[in-house]
Amino acid sequence: MKKTRYILLIGLTCLLTTVRAQTNTAAVVDTNVPAATTTETSSVAPAAAVDAAPAAADNAADAATVGIPQIKFSDVPITTAIENLARLAGINYMLDPKIGYGLPDPATGQIKVEPTLSIRWENITAENALLALLDNYGLQLIHDKRTGIDRITVKDPTAPPPLYTKVIQLKYASVSNLVDAAQSVLTDKRSRVLTDPRTSQLVVVGTDPEQQAVETLVTQLDTPTRQVLIETRLIEITTNPRTQKGVDWSGTLQNQQVTFGNGNSSGTFTTSFPGTGSADGGGVPTTTPSSTVGSIVNSVGNGGFSWNTKSGTTPDIGFLNSSGLSAVLSFLNTSADAQIMSTPRIVTLDNEEATISVTRGYPVFSVSAGTQNTSGGSSIGYTNVGTILRVTPRISANDYIWLHVLPEVSSFFGNFSQTTGGGVNGAAQVLTAPVFDTRTLETQVLIPNSNTLVMGGLVQDNPSGNYTKVPLLGDIPGLGFMFRSEDKQMNKENLLIFITPTIVRDTDFQTSTSGEFLSSKPEVLKQTMNPNTAWDSPVPKGEWSDPITPTTK
Repeated sequence: MKKTRYILLIGLTCLLTTVRAQTNTAAVVDTNVPAATTTETSSVAPAAAVDAAPAAADNAADAATVGIPQIKFSDVPITTAIENLARLAGINYMLDPKIGYGLPDPATGQIKVEPTLSIRWENITAENALLALLDNYGLQLIHDKRTGIDRITVKDPTAPPPLYTKVIQLKYASVSNLVDAAQSVLTDKRSRVLTDPRTSQLVVVGTDPEQQAVETLVTQLDTPTRQVLIETRLIEITTNPRTQKGVDWSGTLQNQQVTFGNGNSSGTFTTSFPGTGSADGGGVPTTTPSSTVGSIVNSVGNGGFSWNTKSGTTPDIGFLNSSGLSAVLSFLNTSADAQIMSTPRIVTLDNEEATISVTRGYPVFSVSAGTQNTSGGSSIGYTNVGTILRVTPRISANDYIWLHVLPEVSSFFGNFSQTTGGGVNGAAQVLTAPVFDTRTLETQVLIPNSNTLVMGGLVQDNPSGNYTKVPLLGDIPGLGFMFRSEDKQMNKENLLIFITPTIVRDTDFQTSTSGEFLSSKPEVLKQTMNPNTAWDSPVPKGEWSDPITPTTK
């Protein structure tokens, strides 16, 4: 038996060396040992085996991980096949004495004959071939981590299948998305799937069939996520036409103020009595412009009936004052049109929401009322007002794109005031808050790739009209136009949304050389002014000392 093993080793070593030198590919193992020649040996066989051992060791490292094109055994004892495959796989092993080939069976007392085998495999590694051979004959390979030597022993038919640990590196998917799917194919209660989010790896602990099932499932699911380019065009059209026609008599006939009495005079006057230098001397008081005794300053009001000791009544004609005749003639049409267009673009993953926001932040003041023991406070917050578009694409199998579109348009309407109690000492206070108009539209559509979806309907019309008329006179046919007026206005806003989803292909990406950007020089801006020159410097030269640079003596 020992001589036969040496002959097999010499033939295998020579064959591996020849194939490796000529084709530089994986070795071909062909172990054909006829039964008639197993007894023939050579005295130099041990020496040849020792000389060929380094070459066989080199080839074993490659055969352990690289598939061998062909492995063939013809009527070879199982221990010989195990020895050759273990050497190719780089496995140090020993046979368990319980196998007992060539020894009496304790149960029957008969000699346990070593089986012979004839097999032919292609494109398989030496380790997988060894494991398949052992499993077919009820044997198993147990690895000892402490010594590094594997033990081949009889497999216990009642023992559960061994568990193996394998790390699967994910390429595109996240571990949170695949952990449940990988766990679903595990049938053994001892098996489990662990995750490492830092490195995007799955740690699978399970039997060999479960490991193969998990690996197949991950290969099918761990694929690149397709992406969608969302091109939008937001067009907001605003129209404000206005027409004013007629004669408005509000300035004459509205809010007229007619007063009588309580008139006053203006100027400075003094009252003199006898003995104060009066020219009369008879004791009759006289009013003369002076400032020696005292002065009273008054102002004349609008209209009314005034009286003083000098000029008598004011006005002299004795009629009440009026604001005069006032009328406004209008015959004019005006209009103001505006258009705001924005064309944002964004790329998002399949079935992931993309948000496009064109807004303006409005401040919102929050005031808290104080009490007798505490003072009130205020804070400022901001709310976004404008156009917000949320789009979620989902690619179907035939390159149709399902879109979930949610546009929202908001605008500032005005301020709302309300008087409430609860102020300091229970006093009433006025609270003011802004009011916003919001228009929202939600839809789900299915459109072909690179086609445009047009959305409208976000229209807001605010018509208003003001009318004035002189009673009775404004109803006269023809002539009534001179005694009535109208002011009509229309505020119209229309928002149109164009959405074009396009599936991003791999050929759409273009590589760029980072060295070009890193080696480029920044553009030097032209200096607009030089404060050190006499033309741009605000400091007269020679008259002011430099406060920054210290003087040295």
